[in-house]
Amino acid sequence: MGTRDDSDEAYVVGLCNQVLGETALTQHKFDWLLGDPGTGGRRAKLPVDAYWPGHQLVVEYRELQHDQPIPHFDKPDRLTVSGVHRGEQRALYDARRDTEIPAHGLRLIVIRPTDLDADGRGRLRRNWETDLAALKKILARHSDEDRVTDAFRTWLLAEGWTPVDPTDRWTDLEAVRGDERLICEAKGRTSEKGIDADIAYGQLLRRMTSLEPRTRYALVVPSSSVKAVERVPVHVRKLLRIDVYEVMDDDVVRRLSA
Repeated sequence: MGTRDDSDEAYVVGLCNQVLGETALTQHKFDWLLGDPGTGGRRAKLPVDAYWPGHQLVVEYRELQHDQPIPHFDKPDRLTVSGVHRGEQRALYDARRDTEIPAHGLRLIVIRPTDLDADGRGRLRRNWETDLAALKKILARHSDEDRVTDAFRTWLLAEGWTPVDPTDRWTDLEAVRGDERLICEAKGRTSEKGIDADIAYGQLLRRMTSLEPRTRYALVVPSSSVKAVERVPVHVRKLLRIDVYEVMDDDVVRRLSA
């Protein structure tokens, strides 16, 4: 019998680590994600397959037994603390994860064998290149602003920054590194590049409530908006401690020279 380390789940999580630039906390348990009461009324914490704190993301890899009856896994002749057999309890707990994880402000992505290169029994062929490309699309969010934000978050993690809960709830991204703090405003592709750049600068200005010199501000934009954000002169950006970062179409990040 294989171990969890060589399972399809571990393979998928490993590929997600590469895409996200962060190592997942596997089989992570949250205080608020609980099973049904057992003996004595105790409720065990339900694990999630993988959690990336920096991305506020949970991934569940659900093999065939999560979606269709399989007696070997379901044990229909044995009841659980939920009063149903394991297959029904699995569906019950999956539905609980689907509800509770987003309700607590985290993004949940469910990946199934059919999303990747798998055989008819749901076993992954482990075609690394094909699976990696598929996961990049699955993990990407819908808007270009989401793409820019996610690419910049991945870059921050690689540079030793730790994303934290923003001081201002409207801030797109906030991170710390030692005694440094970076408050970020991100924009995606837009047809109104100049107007949106002006709005972004205004949003950063409203968040300049700290006199701490180690606090800096980042305006993060796609390549198409670089010219628009550069209309604010370099010396002004220096005075305001604003750095501009470009996220290219291939998600490579570069800091514009001041």
